Amino acid sequence: MNLRFTKMEGAGNDFVVIDTREQAFELTCEQIQFLSDRRLGVGCDQLLIISAPAHKDNVISYRIFNADGQEVQQCGNGARALGAFVGREHPADTLIGMESMSGVIYAQLLPDGAVSVNMGVPRFEPESLPFTAPAQATVYVLDIGPQCIEFGAVSMGNPHAVIPVANVDTANVGLHGKAFQEHSAFPESVNVGFMQMINKQEMKLRVFERGVGETLACGTGACAAAAVAQTLGIAGTKVMIHVRGGDLLVSWPGDGQNAWLSGACNLVFEGTITL
Repeated sequence: MNLRFTKMEGAGNDFVVIDTREQAFELTCEQIQFLSDRRLGVGCDQLLIISAPAHKDNVISYRIFNADGQEVQQCGNGARALGAFVGREHPADTLIGMESMSGVIYAQLLPDGAVSVNMGVPRFEPESLPFTAPAQATVYVLDIGPQCIEFGAVSMGNPHAVIPVANVDTANVGLHGKAFQEHSAFPESVNVGFMQMINKQEMKLRVFERGVGETLACGTGACAAAAVAQTLGIAGTKVMIHVRGGDLLVSWPGDGQNAWLSGACNLVFEGTITL
């Protein structure tokens, strides 16, 4: 099978986009792993599969698969990439409805070429992640052997633990990220963010993602970090987040409100691969 694809990136978070509106197919877990492989395949953090929407008011429906072949509920930079992909068919500033496992996401192409997406309402109830805490709290403590680590927890359509650190450059991202993901407190694993506040409007962030490892950026991770920082009283309603692949702006007015994620997004190349 010859498969047409588009390679896209947002803040260094990279994606392979396949549009099944033009070519019908089903992929196995092994084929997704092959496509995601940076040596043997195209290479990406996530595979994004587009199909026709269920509701006429929306533009597309999409599914997200991590590099390990497992399907996940949401990806912020992936949603921005899809907004840029289908936004070529629509005027700037148009709200583009996109159906996902975690609900309808709205994307908007901004006049400066950036893409903004409505990531929904951050949810802090432990069961929304899921997370086996006995009760909702602003700060939790997880015992990972020789250390007890304080963190916040929030769902952005997918689960996030956010750990405040003094310096993201020296944070033990791989070791602690893996320990959190394998802990029984997170029965479906978890994305782990390490945030360093610069001031109330600015932070640095590294994210260790489920099924991928550390990535150059994570859109839902940026939203999660901004939401947790705001609940801790250390961030305002708009936060510029410096990730290793670039900058992302998160706007969250507060409880019960939608978080918006904005930043640059680019088409890298298009091609065909044989599976």
